[in-house]
Amino acid sequence: MTTSIPAPQFTEAAPGRRLERAAAALTAHGFTVEILDDAAAARTRVRELIPEGAGVFTAASETLRLSGIDDDINGSGRYDAVKPRILAMDRATRTDEIRRLCATPDVVVGSVHAVTETGSLVVASGSGSQLPGYSGGAARAIWIAGAQKVVPDLSTALRRVEDHCLPLENARALKAYGTPSAVNRLLILNAEYQPGRGTVLLLRETIGF
Repeated sequence: MTTSIPAPQFTEAAPGRRLERAAAALTAHGFTVEILDDAAAARTRVRELIPEGAGVFTAASETLRLSGIDDDINGSGRYDAVKPRILAMDRATRTDEIRRLCATPDVVVGSVHAVTETGSLVVASGSGSQLPGYSGGAARAIWIAGAQKVVPDLSTALRRVEDHCLPLENARALKAYGTPSAVNRLLILNAEYQPGRGTVLLLRETIGF
């Protein structure tokens, strides 16, 4: 049965029982799931999960930016950070190299736009740069998601993407790049077949879009 959620409530933190339902369903689908109190705890846990020297690609994410995880990975010198490398490359002459670096890192770290209580992760993207790593190109994937992203089912998750996330990302993209955003690509992760590959850090607080 589909449960309708008004768009304004997409900003509200799901209570503990719903986080636990989502965690149990994701675990049953092969993901490794941890419920953490807040972004600070996630920041510490990410540092513990990624070995020093690993090649790490951070997807564009307000959750990573606001939590400090993006700076930890790309600015600490602890890892072989992919993003600073590709930003220094000439996109006109090194497009293929950039594409390969984004698609097959040791670890990809990012967020998702919705987590369903039935055990799926939903990610929308304009460029699709993070999706190959998310879907299987990266040896390991770590997703951090605030409690407001937990929804009952897939239909509600898709509505969250269109009604809540897209307007916010569109405003951000216009301010940052002068161009609008769009849901050009949509990835739905229903299960993780490789044990230990995909880790979801569910937070009890809200953060990101």
